[in-house]
Amino acid sequence: QVQVVESGGGSVQAGGSLRLSCTASGSLSGIGAMGWYRQAPGKRRELVAGISTGGSASYPDFVKGRFTISRDNAKNTVYLQMNMLKPDDTAIYYCYCDVRTRYWGQGSQVTVSS
Repeated sequence: QVQVVESGGGSVQAGGSLRLSCTASGSLSGIGAMGWYRQAPGKRRELVAGISTGGSASYPDFVKGRFTISRDNAKNTVYLQMNMLKPDDTAIYYCYCDVRTRYWGQGSQVTVSS
């Protein structure tokens, strides 16, 4: 069994920054990619950032230059640094971890006010 636990998030004004953390634990043999999706009310869940075990990161255009994902393999932890936040970034952010299948965190609320 694999557990994925997130921390961070909260409320910030537009232009501000937040950092999310996510740690995987349990049976992690063969762990693969980790990353973040988000889901705003009434919208589909969308990819925010992903990172391989080797550190290769990928981002959709709407966060490039603002968000940075990093990973500490020794701690099975990923971080999402979010800068220049916009009200459109308001959503619940879900961490994922790929270990034979995909496991999800519980979600962290991020609210950006204008």
